[in-house]
Amino acid sequence: MGHHLTVSGVAVDTRHYIDGERVSGRETFGIFSPIDQRDLGEISQGDAADCDRAVTAATRAFPSWAALGAEGRLPYLRRFAEEIGKRADDFCLAESNDAGVLLSRMQHGVVPRAMQNILFFAEAALTLQDKTINTKQAVHYVRHDPAGVAVIITPWNAPLMLSTWKIGPALAAGNTVIVKPPEWAPLTCSLLADAAEAAGLPPGVFNLVQGSGAVTGASLVSDPRVRRISFTGSVPTAKIIAEVAARNLVPCSLELGGKSPFIVLEDADLDAAAATGALMYRNATQVCLAGTRFLVHERVRDAFIEKMRAIVGELSIGDPREAATEVGPIIHPRQLERVKGYVDRAVAAGATVLWGGQAAPQGGLFFLPTMLTDVGEDAEIVREEVFGPVLVLQTFSDDEDAIRMANDSVYGLGGVCFGETEHAKSVAEHVRTGFIWVNSFGIRDLEAPFGGCRNSGIGREGGDWSFEFFSDIKDVILPTAPFKPSFSHR
Repeated sequence: MGHHLTVSGVAVDTRHYIDGERVSGRETFGIFSPIDQRDLGEISQGDAADCDRAVTAATRAFPSWAALGAEGRLPYLRRFAEEIGKRADDFCLAESNDAGVLLSRMQHGVVPRAMQNILFFAEAALTLQDKTINTKQAVHYVRHDPAGVAVIITPWNAPLMLSTWKIGPALAAGNTVIVKPPEWAPLTCSLLADAAEAAGLPPGVFNLVQGSGAVTGASLVSDPRVRRISFTGSVPTAKIIAEVAARNLVPCSLELGGKSPFIVLEDADLDAAAATGALMYRNATQVCLAGTRFLVHERVRDAFIEKMRAIVGELSIGDPREAATEVGPIIHPRQLERVKGYVDRAVAAGATVLWGGQAAPQGGLFFLPTMLTDVGEDAEIVREEVFGPVLVLQTFSDDEDAIRMANDSVYGLGGVCFGETEHAKSVAEHVRTGFIWVNSFGIRDLEAPFGGCRNSGIGREGGDWSFEFFSDIKDVILPTAPFKPSFSHR
């Protein structure tokens, strides 16, 4: 077991996976569980040589994988999804320990979704070559050709779901992939490599190189043989990746989080709005699409606050592996200090704490679900993403005011709007964001686009949008009449 660590009885290989083989890194880095900060073990740290080996393997495997076509790749990807399902318990326990994610959420949401991420795109790829355009002069056959080697960089808050969300369309479109998992939560990506090998994916089609963004990530995204980069994470890191990728003219898909509005109109069902508002604390609000800026009509402010306060007061905070737990820990001490710092500065500037505002009684990396109010529109806590269980509440007087405040942000990922259906829909249509839920939250369909605008990212994922990114679009043109070459302009 020298190359494995064991988490809740689950053995996880600590090495990279390159060209169909496990490869030890020359150096390692340690990981720990956010639940109790116990050491989990040492993981191989990828260096420039490891990254070069992975890109070389993916480049070599690409032509034969691409040549299989969507039908030829389908059996492999079906088996890949099946192997994820066979290891469902392992994935659930590993990520719950590694990232502090609720075990119940892994069991009932994340693992089934991970399997579907692979299956949906594998089957959807069968229709990629169906597009034709008929004109007077020609018939245009529009093809989605595989782009080449794709580097996939995933964040620590949802490593399994977000990695498969990218791996699925990348492989289905005919690309080979190199996954760089988050250094704070790498374990389920290693388990994915086991599933890929068991599914019989040819060597070099799926590769895994673990390590830091500064070393491993930087080596991968700067390699000129890489033809696509898909990244989910922070704005500063995305800017570095985009700058490096631009030197090689490599397209990037960037999903970067946000500071999304949660709008409660005067005619909203306050019980439903308050119950949904409490859901924002799920995963300790370490969720990019959570509505963290509550914009509440001034006439219903007090009633809404009391309803949400009552629900939040009943939330169970603790070990995410326990079935009753609803709010788990912050991922890392550095992240906890970041969250605490935002709250302390806001309070010092005059913000009122409606509830929470401090570390939870459990100690460790637990922080109480928090709501702040009495803040100015330019306050740091209003403008910047906290990525922890801290929400902020402001009021508005009419729809125009709500829309103006919702749009007054450098971000534009998601949003929520509660109110009478047509009224809420009308307001939602004027909010500048990648998506917005009306009288609901968290509904996601693989056919639909997902992504943000402004500092929330570039590009869309989901359905055909994923294939547009992971493909080179080619137009094969057949003239409708015999072509007569001529230099004449007549």
